[in-house]
Amino acid sequence: MSFGLFSLFPPLLAILLALVTRNVIPALFCGVWLGATMLSGGNPAAGLYNSFADFIIPSVGGEWSATVLIYCGLFGVLITVLQRTGGAHAIARAIASKVASPRGAQGATLGFGVLIFFEDYFNALTVGSVMRPITDRMRVSREKLAYIVDSTSAPMCLLGPVSTWVVFVMGLIGTQLGEMDMTGSEYLIYLSSIPLNFYAWLALLLILVIVVTQSDFGPMATAEQRARMSGKLLADGAQPPSDREATEMLGVAEESSRKRNMLVPILVLVGMIPPLFLWTGNFPENDLITAMGEAEGGLSILIATFLAVSVALGMGLQQRLFDFREAMDLVVTGIKSMTLVYIILTLAWSIGSVTSQLGTADYLVTLAQAGIAPSLIPVLLFLIGSLVAFTTGTSYGTFAIMIPIAMPVAAAMDMSLSLAIAAVLSGGIFGDHCSPISDTTILSSAGSSCDHIDHVRTQLPYAMSAGTSGIIAFLVAGLTGSAWIGGLSGVAALFMVVFVLRWAWGPKASAEYDSAS
Repeated sequence: MSFGLFSLFPPLLAILLALVTRNVIPALFCGVWLGATMLSGGNPAAGLYNSFADFIIPSVGGEWSATVLIYCGLFGVLITVLQRTGGAHAIARAIASKVASPRGAQGATLGFGVLIFFEDYFNALTVGSVMRPITDRMRVSREKLAYIVDSTSAPMCLLGPVSTWVVFVMGLIGTQLGEMDMTGSEYLIYLSSIPLNFYAWLALLLILVIVVTQSDFGPMATAEQRARMSGKLLADGAQPPSDREATEMLGVAEESSRKRNMLVPILVLVGMIPPLFLWTGNFPENDLITAMGEAEGGLSILIATFLAVSVALGMGLQQRLFDFREAMDLVVTGIKSMTLVYIILTLAWSIGSVTSQLGTADYLVTLAQAGIAPSLIPVLLFLIGSLVAFTTGTSYGTFAIMIPIAMPVAAAMDMSLSLAIAAVLSGGIFGDHCSPISDTTILSSAGSSCDHIDHVRTQLPYAMSAGTSGIIAFLVAGLTGSAWIGGLSGVAALFMVVFVLRWAWGPKASAEYDSAS
């Protein structure tokens, strides 16, 4: 049965409800229900039954789905144990001893944010709360601290080789590969998208440029002038959110925390992935390239994460930071912390199956082939993803909605699958950075103890600068077919935008603008 235009209704309903409710879970479920109802001949009761019987339950019952859910849980456990053992705070103390200037404090915050690439919430709360005393001492405004924290957390979670975000996106890619009857390693496909994630790279580059040159512009320049000249780290009337959550993360006394408590488990996690890929890919029976291509990516990361969790727990027990009973409580707490990810993943898999049966991707491919040049697809995916993420405040939900659409369109139009995925990922981060209702934006304000509206207001010009450069990068990459040319175009555009804004909206101009407004 061909549904044609009507096949767009379930994903469109999911997008619209996500925009209205600002909650992706009921939006995705209603999309699944509508699609199941359409497939049930328009009977909503039968559609509700089939939503579970044909889509939701089968989505979590397969071997691949179970693997993804298990290693999601293990990632949650790892993050919880790392919080409890306090390794991040020991690293921050070592950094603080070498900081002697505002530039150094900002650079240390950037470096610390890059180091914690494996979880965005942990990054936003830990980096903000740990570096805040250091940046305060160097008279760096809270707005600047929150910007650096926010603009490193999400990008690094997608540029690092392993993170909770990588796990989530791999689950979406792997399921879509099955729906499209395509072979390949979902992990290697993800890795190939990393160099093409132009917005993430440009956002990090912009932080580096701003920190090194101290060339602030817009409201941020005013905030930095205020902090340097008067020592006022917050604007008059600012109401920083309670950072109780960040404080509660300090699970170990300062004298008991050790840098190795974070570094060793992360090294185990990252270091075990290559040998496990070779092992699950039947190396040396297969040559190196074949083994990596045929490796079981999900199982490899699951085992690596399990080993990292075991090492982290063992180190905590050996140092008597907690006893065995508390260690098991940490395991349960960590698994519970991933509940939201479980729900979103399950519904994302389900709506992907629904749209596959409705022929949504086939219809979109037909439309795209008839009226849209393939070279424009990457920039369109970036822009649509940005809009969805901005209005919903969730990158996860954006990926869940957009990747099942982007991958079939890219495959049918013979364009780079990695570029299409990267465009969706970049759009999700860009919209998230601009959105005042984004969870990571709110947590960055909390961890940095910065007024939330002040954080959004000062970060927005910087996010828009990187986003504009990202649009140019994806447009050029699509038109030329060269990721290198696209990336270099984005970098050139970023430097041009920063130069112009610094000249037109530097400290003096931004101060006059703020006083007038």
